[in-house]
Amino acid sequence: MRLTATILAGTFALAPATATVSAQATQSAEPFAVGTFEIDGQETLGLVLREQLVVELGNANRNLQMNPVYAEMAMPDDMLQLIGIYEYGLKYRLYEIVNHLVASGQLDADPRPSFIHDAETVQILAPIRYPGKILNAAVNFYSHACEGCNEEELAESNRQRRENRGVPYLFLKPSRGAVIGSGQSIVIPAGRDRIDWEVEFGTVIGRPASYVSAADAEDYVFGYLVSIDVSDRGGRPPGGYGQGSDWFVGKGHDTFAPMGPWIVPKEFYGDPMERLHQQLTIDGVTVQEARAGDMIHSLWELIEYGSSIITLFPGDVLNSGTSGGTSTGAFAEGTRSGFLQPGEVIEATIEGVGTLRMPVVAGDPLPDDLTGAHLPPVSTYRDDP
Repeated sequence: MRLTATILAGTFALAPATATVSAQATQSAEPFAVGTFEIDGQETLGLVLREQLVVELGNANRNLQMNPVYAEMAMPDDMLQLIGIYEYGLKYRLYEIVNHLVASGQLDADPRPSFIHDAETVQILAPIRYPGKILNAAVNFYSHACEGCNEEELAESNRQRRENRGVPYLFLKPSRGAVIGSGQSIVIPAGRDRIDWEVEFGTVIGRPASYVSAADAEDYVFGYLVSIDVSDRGGRPPGGYGQGSDWFVGKGHDTFAPMGPWIVPKEFYGDPMERLHQQLTIDGVTVQEARAGDMIHSLWELIEYGSSIITLFPGDVLNSGTSGGTSTGAFAEGTRSGFLQPGEVIEATIEGVGTLRMPVVAGDPLPDDLTGAHLPPVSTYRDDP
């Protein structure tokens, strides 16, 4: 009797040719993340297994299709395509790929197939190149709303915010130019030496969302990543229009939106409002650490609010805000005596997702032929420390 392979719910078996063959595994044998990498000079989509193995998606799929029981399926060209079709059948093929790698022992083979790499041997790029839009929540953690406060002041601030939460405050951050991946350098612009750090939990939208309720928001999520909202606290020069806060100056510089190191699909993470634990260190010194209980507006409320203003599309990223321990809090606590400096290294971690490791470097001097209609390379226009 001719035998064919059957993949059902992550199992591999031989069955008679007359048996039904499933082309869609309903479970993955192991959790995985998805990311974008540079391998042999080529930008490549990959699966991340066991937090240390990068599997080239296209080659792993071809390896799977060597078994004729699996129907041919084209892989997406980039992460935006992957996210857009994930819930329309692609995730089941990714489950099949993982199940096949596990069942055939290829992950543990010595040597492993050439399409499986140790993560430290490939260049990690920003997983989405590039999000259509990035929404960031401002002052969405109680500890960030009262940086440098004593216990009594913090308790009173928290009480007032709980009684009058209002709606979230979201702002847009640039994408291409600002977005970089783990290991790439955060560049301090010429003369702008009040550069601050903010670790944030990034949520990747999985399908179009418009006027989504908080109760349904999780249905519109693809997965989660680590973000750093790098910020310029120096302000804008006097004169002209707009003497208040300048969010473009504060948030919009090149390299100021590190993301990654990869994306964990939501089915492998769990409920962020129960699990979230985020942390940021500078040269090994912890300056920020928080859990979801410190959030003023939940992730689901942020999606409800954002989607009531503009439609969110697959691959858009919403960052949930940061906690205490930015420059103001770190100065008050004595863990820091200054803003970011060239030569330092930031490590931002979301437990269950991964770590962004970002070296900090000085930017190039300004060209000498500018007319004056540029952001001057000065320390600050603000009086606060």
